[in-house]
This record gives sequence, structure tokens and C-alpha cells, in this order.
Amino acid sequence: MIHQLCPMAPGPLLFCGDPHGQWQHIIDAALQTQARAVILLGDLEPARPLHIELAPIVERLWFIHGNHDTNSESIFANVWQPELADRHLHGRVVTLPCGTRIAGLGGVFRGTVWNPHDRRPPRFHNREAHAQATPADERWQNSVNLRHWSSIYPDEMDHLSGQQADILITHEAPGYHDYGFAVIDTLARQMGVRMTVHGHQHDSIDSSAHWDAQGFKSYGVGLRGVMVVEGV
Repeated sequence: MIHQLCPMAPGPLLFCGDPHGQWQHIIDAALQTQARAVILLGDLEPARPLHIELAPIVERLWFIHGNHDTNSESIFANVWQPELADRHLHGRVVTLPCGTRIAGLGGVFRGTVWNPHDRRPPRFHNREAHAQATPADERWQNSVNLRHWSSIYPDEMDHLSGQQADILITHEAPGYHDYGFAVIDTLARQMGVRMTVHGHQHDSIDSSAHWDAQGFKSYGVGLRGVMVVEGV
């Protein structure tokens, strides 16, 4: 798919659906399209540090994490690495060429932390409170269990909601999707975004019938899929 965002700027944005450890198609697409920025939507699962896996395009790389990126300590280390700490978009807004602002929300909702579909309040507002309630023998790096490093906490969304962006990338889907979450729609409107892009569901459903009601365009990128947005 090719979409227009900032038509006067050179080079497109490349949004990449869950790679699950496969990289050559991303490298090939980035080089063929001369992408100005390559944005990974989570579930990376690199077998080696991410900056090594994507060395030919690392200077244009941005990403969020997914639920599978906390499956093991080795995967975690290959994603949360110091070499690319400033390219991890989770909980941040960065400005790309042509002034496009992009925000990231990695991870997934888990009922043991917060399920926005329930009417009950979140069990834990932040990771620190969750860590305090976690038995010592279940903690990882003196914090929550490793799995919960890819759980979404309310304070992370609260932090983003006070910022402005043009694009919001998430691992979870927004409300249009059968397995999506309306709280992501609310966040997108609070941030004033024009577009959301997500992975996780391994599909790319046409959501255009919902755009007027949402107040923004929404796209899913399928398993190991690539979506090109022209003019970055």
C-alpha cells in the first residue's frame, strides 16, 4: 500500500509488520524504495542485536516492541540494547524529516495489569507498583516478571496523552478491529494524530469506513508486511 502524508518531502516512510526474526524483506524494501525512515511495529524477535540484524539500514531505523519481545532474556537484550536506545519509540514522540511527529506505544494489554475491556480499574497504574506487589522469586532485574516488560501500563498512555503527534504507532490495534481497543482511539484523538498504524494481529483490514467517526485514519500491517507512506 502507498499513502501520502507529506508530499513535498523526499523518501517514504516504511511501516513493517511483525517480522518475528525475518529481516531481508525489510532491508530489500527499504533499499528499493529509498525509504527515509523504517518503522517496525513490534514482535521483532531478533536472534542477534537489532543493530546487527538491520545493519544496512540501521541509520533510518525506528521501532516499538511487541509481546513476543519479552519471550526470553536473550530476545529482550537484543531489542532493549544501548546501541538503539534512542530509536525505541515506546512512550515517546520524535520528529522525522519534514516535521512529521511520530509517537509509539509498544506492548499489549494483559488482564493481570489492565484490560481496558473490563469495567474494573487497572490493577496496577505503573510498573513500579506492579514490581512492589511481585514476589521476590518472580521478579526480573528486581522489577516485574520479564513477561510484563511488554505489558501496557496506564501511566505510559497518560504520558503520551499530554503530547502531540501526527502518527501513532502501536502494537495493539485500535477500536475498529475486532480485537482492538477503544482506549487507543481516545489516545490518538488526545494526541491529535492523523494516522495510526499497528501490527500484532497479522492482518491489514480496510478500516476506512470508521475513519470519520474515529477522527483519524487507521492501518494494520500484516505479518512481515510492508506499508509505504510517500513523502516523509
